[in-house]
Amino acid sequence: MKTKAMTLLAAGAFAGLCALPAAAADATASFVNAEGGEAGSAELTATGSGVLIEAEITGLPAESWVAFHIHENGACDAADGFKSAGGHFNPTGAEHGYLSEGGPHAGDMPNQYVGADGVLRTQVLNPAVTLGEGEADIAGLAIVIHDGTDDYSSQPSGDAGSRIACAVIE
Repeated sequence: MKTKAMTLLAAGAFAGLCALPAAAADATASFVNAEGGEAGSAELTATGSGVLIEAEITGLPAESWVAFHIHENGACDAADGFKSAGGHFNPTGAEHGYLSEGGPHAGDMPNQYVGADGVLRTQVLNPAVTLGEGEADIAGLAIVIHDGTDDYSSQPSGDAGSRIACAVIE
C-alpha cells in the first residue's frame, strides 16, 4: 500500500513539474566597434517586467554619456557605420523619446555613462520589450551605442550622433 501511494505521489509531483511555465528565455549579444573589432558583450534575461540587459562595452568615449538603443534589424555592419541596424525598434508606431507626448519607442532606453576607463558597465530593464514572444520580441535585433546622448524628444531618433558599437541579440 505504501509503495502504491508513493508511486502516485511521485507521479503527481512529476505532473506538477511538467505544468510549470517554461524558464525565461535568455539571449546574448557580442558588440563590435566601428572598426569591426570586438568591443564587449551583453546578457539579456526575460523577466515578468520586461528584459534585463546587462552589458560591458569597451573602447567608448571616456567620461561621457552615450545613447543606448534597440534597433529594428539584426545586422551590425561596421563598414556602413551600423546603418544596417536600421532605426529604433518601434512595433507600436510610437513617437521617439521619453519626453515626447506620444513616446517612447520600445527600443528607446536611457542614456548611459561611460567611465574614465572608456568602459560602459550597465544593467537596464526595458519594460517595453520581450524575448521570444509577441510583437515586442527583440530576439535577432540589434543593440546600438551612439557617440552622443539621446535628447529624448527629436524625431525620429533623438539626435544621438554616430553609431559607434553594435551587437546582434542571439
